[in-house]
Amino acid sequence: METVEIPGWRIAERFPEAGLAQLCGHLLAVAQRAQERAREIAEPNLPLRIAAWILIGVVAAGLLITLGRLEVPGRSMNVVDFVAVLESGINDVVLIGAAVFFLFTVDVRLKRRRGLRALHELRTIAHIIDMHQLTKDPEQLLSGSQATSSSPRRAMNRVELGCYLGYCSEMLALTGKVATIYVAEFDDPVVLDAVTEVENLTTGLSRKVWQKLMVLHRVGA
Repeated sequence: METVEIPGWRIAERFPEAGLAQLCGHLLAVAQRAQERAREIAEPNLPLRIAAWILIGVVAAGLLITLGRLEVPGRSMNVVDFVAVLESGINDVVLIGAAVFFLFTVDVRLKRRRGLRALHELRTIAHIIDMHQLTKDPEQLLSGSQATSSSPRRAMNRVELGCYLGYCSEMLALTGKVATIYVAEFDDPVVLDAVTEVENLTTGLSRKVWQKLMVLHRVGA
């Protein structure tokens, strides 16, 4: 939490009117909720699991009662009757197995949905950070192009622009690190893939920022 909070102070001190500081505060709030969410997701939902096991027991008891009431015909069965009975039995086993699997995994799927919803929020924050740096183009310091009435306001010098881009890159890295909180105790493969996707997204966006910083470094040289 301290690692996420300190950049917000630095941004507010250097750029008091920038919305990037408010976005960093929002990222801090999301990180604080991430700890609580991750803890809640990792804890087993005992009432739901008990209900699922009860339903599984009812299904198993019904299957056993049905098998116990089957009557074996006195005459021998021909091939057609045997195939029909076998097909019906296989269909029943598949349906019962699907129902048991659904009840057994319902807790994991609910946890997975909550984790994916939280990671989508971090993915949105990463895109908003990228929007903040879109108009911060270091090439404008070299070109003498005439600005139009619709051009974005560019009042930063080389040092300020470098600090601003550095803050954007730092916030992108922190966004990816906050995402890893959700798989610290809940190693679901689907959620893990979503966390990897968020990290790849933030790394790719940060690479764009660093390309601008390299251009800015050449301008300074």
